[in-house]
Amino acid sequence: MLKTITFWTKTGSILIIIALFFSCSSPPPNYIILCAGDSITEEGYPPFLVRILKGEGIQAKVLNYGKSGHTSGEYLRFLLEKKTEWEENHPDFIFLQLGTNDVRTDHDHTSADEFSANMRQIIQLFRDFTTRSGKDSHILLATIPPIPDSMPFPFSSQSAKRVTKEINPLIQKIALEEKLILVDNFSVFLKSPHLLPDVHPSDQGYEALAQNWYTALKKEGVRPTGNT
Repeated sequence: MLKTITFWTKTGSILIIIALFFSCSSPPPNYIILCAGDSITEEGYPPFLVRILKGEGIQAKVLNYGKSGHTSGEYLRFLLEKKTEWEENHPDFIFLQLGTNDVRTDHDHTSADEFSANMRQIIQLFRDFTTRSGKDSHILLATIPPIPDSMPFPFSSQSAKRVTKEINPLIQKIALEEKLILVDNFSVFLKSPHLLPDVHPSDQGYEALAQNWYTALKKEGVRPTGNT
C-alpha cells in the first residue's frame, strides 16, 4: 500500500509540473507578420512595429526578412533561396516594400520594366505562402519613401524623379492588378519631410512608418485579443 501511495504521489507531482510548464509558457501569437524589403526594413521599422503592437495589446510575431542594399532583382534571388524556409512560418500578413535601391544611378539601376517584372515574380512566390489555418497569406504592398533631391551618388535628382514618376506609379498599378492591399508609405514623408534626412528615415520616421503599417493592419481587422 505504501508503494502505491508513493507512486501516485510522484505521478501527481509530475502532472503538476507539466501543468505549470504549459501555464507559464508564452501563448502562440495571434498574428505572424513577415516583413520583406531592403535596409528600410532590415535596419528600420520592424522593432517599432513590435512596440506598437505590444502597446495595443496585440500578440504578434514580427519576422524581419529585410535585406540591406537589395534591389528588386537581388531580393527576388534572395527569396528564391529562402522560400521553402520562410513558408514554414505561415505568416498571416506579408509586408513588401522595395524600390529604393532600384533608382540608384550605379550598377544597381533597374529599368521600370525590369522592376515591374521582378515585383510580380516576388508577389507570385509570396502567393504560395499560407497561414497556420491554410488560408492565403495577405500581401500588403507599399509605395517607397521619396528620395531627397540633394542626395549624393549613387543617388541623384533623377532618382528622386523616378520614385514619383516611375516606381510608385508602378507599385500602385501592380497592387491594383494583383488585387493587393496598397499601403501609402510615400505620403508619410511627403507630409513630414523632416522625418527623412536622407534615403533612410530617422528613428521618428521609422516609427511613423511602423504606425502606417499598423493603420493598414487595423483596416484588415487586426485587433487585440477579445476585441472585434
